[in-house]
Amino acid sequence: MHVEHLMRDETLGLRLLWAEDTLLEREISGVTVTDLEDPARFVRPGEVVLSGLVWWTPEEGQARAERFVAGLRGADAAVLLAGEETHGEVPDDLIEACVRHGIPVAAVPAHVMFRAVTDTVYFQQWRELSRRHALPENARARLSRLAAQDAGPEAILAAAFAHLGRAAVAHVLSATGRTVAATEGTPALSPSDALAVLADGSGLTVPVDADAATTPYERWHLYLPDPDIAPPRMLHEVAAILGRCQSAQARRRAADRQAADELGALLVRAGTEDTAVASALRACGLPSGEGPFRVIAADTGADREGLAEGALAEAVAHVGGPAAVGRLPDGTAFAVLPGDPALAEVWPLVAGGESTVRLHGGTGAPAAGPGDLAGALAEARYALVSARGTAPDASLLTDVAGLTSLDALLSGVPVEVRTAYSRTVLGPLLDAGSATAAPLLDTLRTFLACDGSWARTAQALHLHVNTVHYRIQRVEHFTGRDLSRLTDRLDLWTALLCRG
Repeated sequence: MHVEHLMRDETLGLRLLWAEDTLLEREISGVTVTDLEDPARFVRPGEVVLSGLVWWTPEEGQARAERFVAGLRGADAAVLLAGEETHGEVPDDLIEACVRHGIPVAAVPAHVMFRAVTDTVYFQQWRELSRRHALPENARARLSRLAAQDAGPEAILAAAFAHLGRAAVAHVLSATGRTVAATEGTPALSPSDALAVLADGSGLTVPVDADAATTPYERWHLYLPDPDIAPPRMLHEVAAILGRCQSAQARRRAADRQAADELGALLVRAGTEDTAVASALRACGLPSGEGPFRVIAADTGADREGLAEGALAEAVAHVGGPAAVGRLPDGTAFAVLPGDPALAEVWPLVAGGESTVRLHGGTGAPAAGPGDLAGALAEARYALVSARGTAPDASLLTDVAGLTSLDALLSGVPVEVRTAYSRTVLGPLLDAGSATAAPLLDTLRTFLACDGSWARTAQALHLHVNTVHYRIQRVEHFTGRDLSRLTDRLDLWTALLCRG
C-alpha cells in the first residue's frame, strides 16, 4: 500500500495539504498514533503518523511544529495525518514545517476516527500478505476472526500453529524477558532464559509491531526455538496479527489508566475520605477492603510521555495479578498493587528493556487498607527521590524500609534542600577562599567520626591534642554550635552528610 492509495480512499475523506508526487509513491510499512511533541523514538521508517495535535499551542506553534516534524523526518515517516478536531484545522505552522522537511501532510476531518485509518492500512496489508499463501486459508480466516474479536495472544498462537500437525513450540516474549504467551504444552522460559535467547540469536525471532504506542519495555517478539518449524512468511503473518492484538491491549490499558489517574489524584489530595479511595480502587478493578497494598512510584528522567508508566505496567505484568498504573497530577508514574509482590526481583529485568534510560523507583511500606494508601504513596515518592540521588547514573528501586540510616534518609531530600542546609549550618567553614576553612572542616569531620574523642582525633590527623582543641573551638565560634552537646553534634554531622 502506498501513500497515494490512502489519499484516494474516499471512505476516509483525507484532505491532502502538501506533498510531492514522488513522496506519494512511497510504500506504507505501518501506522503509529502519537501526541508526543517529539515522536521520533516511537516511529519506524515508512509509517503513517496519526496525531490529534494535542501537543501544539498557538503560543509556541512554530517551535513545537518544528520539533515534531523534525522528529518525523529523523524517523523517516512516510506521511503525517493531522486531526482537525482539537484546533478546528491543521495549523499553518505545521504545514510549513512539513514543507521544509519534505513530509507529506494531510488533514483528518473531525468526524473521522483514527481507528478507521489504522484499520484501512492494516486490512490492506493483510490482504497483500494473504496473497502470498504462507498460511492455509482456513487458518488465516480463523486468525482474522480472532483479531476482530480482540482475542489474546494465547488464542492467536494456538490458532496459528494448530495446522502444523505436530507439537509446535512458540513463545511471545516481551523485551524484558516476560513470557506473554506460549503454545500449549510448551515449557516455560524463565525471564533470564528468555533474555538470553533474544540476545544470542538462537532460534528465530520476529519482532511484533503494534500500531498503537507501546514503550520499549512492552514490545513483543515472536520466538521459535526451531527455525524450520514454519516458513518465515507465515511467521510474519502471525506477528502482524499479534501486533494488532497488542495494539488492542494498549488501547484498553489507556482507558484503564484514566481510572488510575483519578485514584492518584485522590491520594495526593489532603482530606480525601477513605470511602472515596475505596470507590476509586473498585473502579480500577482492585479490592476495596483490607490490604495489604503496595504503592510504587517511578521516573525515567526522560522527557518521553508514558515511558515510566510503560515500565511500571511491565513490572506489574511480571508479578501478575490486578494493578492500577497511572500518573499523579505532577506527572510522576505510580502503581497500586494488592498483596506484597517481589518488585525488587523484576526491577533489573524491566530496566534492561531500555538500556539507554535510567529507571528509578520507590516503594512505600505495605498499606493495611484504603486509608493508608496516601501515606504509602508519600513514602514511595520519598524513596523514589532517594533512588535518584543514590544512583543518578544507574537504574534503582528503593524501598522506604531500607532507609535505616541518617545518610540513607537524607538521600530522599532534594539536592537543593541538602545544599542549602549544609551551607546554612557550616557557614564560613565552606569558604573556599579562606586558608583556615579546609583544615577546620577536616578536623570537624574527623572529630565527629571519632565519636568526639580528642585523643583519637589527634592521632588520626597527626596533630597535638591542644591543636585539636583549638580547632574545635574555632569551629564552635564560626558555627555557633556547642560540640559538647549531642544535638549540636547531630546538626553538624547532618550538614556534613548533606555536603557529600
